[in-house]
Amino acid sequence: MIDFIVSVLTLTIPAGTALLLGTLGEVYAERSGVLNLGVEGMMIMGAVTGFAVTFATKNVVLGILAASLAGILMSLIHAYFSITLRVNQVVSGLALTMLGLGISGLLGKQFIGMPLPVRLQPVHVPVLSDLPILGEFFRFNILVYISILLVPLLSFFLYKTNWGIVLRSVGENPAAADAMGVNVFLVRYLAVMFGGLMAGLAGAFLSVAYAPAWIEGMTAGAGWIVIALTIFSLYDPTRAMLGAYLFGGVRVLQFRLQPLGIPANLLNMLPFLVTILVLVLISEQAFRRRIGVPAALMQPYSREEK
Repeated sequence: MIDFIVSVLTLTIPAGTALLLGTLGEVYAERSGVLNLGVEGMMIMGAVTGFAVTFATKNVVLGILAASLAGILMSLIHAYFSITLRVNQVVSGLALTMLGLGISGLLGKQFIGMPLPVRLQPVHVPVLSDLPILGEFFRFNILVYISILLVPLLSFFLYKTNWGIVLRSVGENPAAADAMGVNVFLVRYLAVMFGGLMAGLAGAFLSVAYAPAWIEGMTAGAGWIVIALTIFSLYDPTRAMLGAYLFGGVRVLQFRLQPLGIPANLLNMLPFLVTILVLVLISEQAFRRRIGVPAALMQPYSREEK
């Protein structure tokens, strides 16, 4: 029984890492008042870019950096339309997802079925990785460790620093923040770009570490789960980690529970049903107040209208 639990948990953490990375970025974007439904598009562009650059250079680090840059560039499209032009954030985000899926499908055609010459290898933590049972939790690749380390760091930044206060104030009352001398537009741009960086990193994790191959549409709706996790986490990095591993565990269990007669498709569709429910609920003002949605979320800011 213990072996089964350990096996599930050691598979759950990598399975939830891409979701965690994407959610951490989206938490910051939405804390600034910008909803980005283009996470799926940024993740898939990160995945294809990471794979292509790693394949061409045989250097995983360059692939990961290129994927992160691709995510940032994609996020700038959304930032320009939603922050500068004040276009509806839902429309802009959906367009970004469709753009990312289309471009990735086009660029990735040549890589379908081609094995990656190198991949991100597990890092064995000295001493700890040799421990009985618990040692299994210290044999992940570097991106898994980075994602875990980012949780306390981003929590500290968000709640214990002046920069975190500025970010949250922009998401709650941008006019008041502006009156205090805060550059609302710059803060929102930086937050959205950070979200793009993390989404690109999440995509790279999928294509060069978790399943080192390129498959069209390989994100398989992970970006939409990130949106739901952001809300479920109440915009908190620590809760985001718990939620990401919960959803990752569901994906792992869908294969483990098949011998018990539980259809895999039933478990597989649960995260998406929850995502749809969350997107419906967030449109209700009472629900938004109850879970602490940033007051200015999805509200374009203009100095002329303050």
